Amino acid sequence: MALTITEECINCGACEPECPNEAISEGDEYYQVDHEHCTECVGFHEAPQCIEVCPVECIIPDPDHPESHEELQQKKERLHADG
Repeated sequence: MALTITEECINCGACEPECPNEAISEGDEYYQVDHEHCTECVGFHEAPQCIEVCPVECIIPDPDHPESHEELQQKKERLHADG
């Protein structure tokens, strides 16, 4: 499933450059994840890099966007079909 950033986010920005899909951006109150682009780093890394670098552990699975590993892999391939 895609990830989401909770309101505990301190807006440090550590997560944004780690995303290989550019799915993380600064929101009005805190950073946000675009579920259409989040693949939980499937096809790039063993674990979601945003979670690895988050100092306050505010990035969690998004229960509103459940996806299997296979679906995340397909999304990754679709997002990066050009290269």
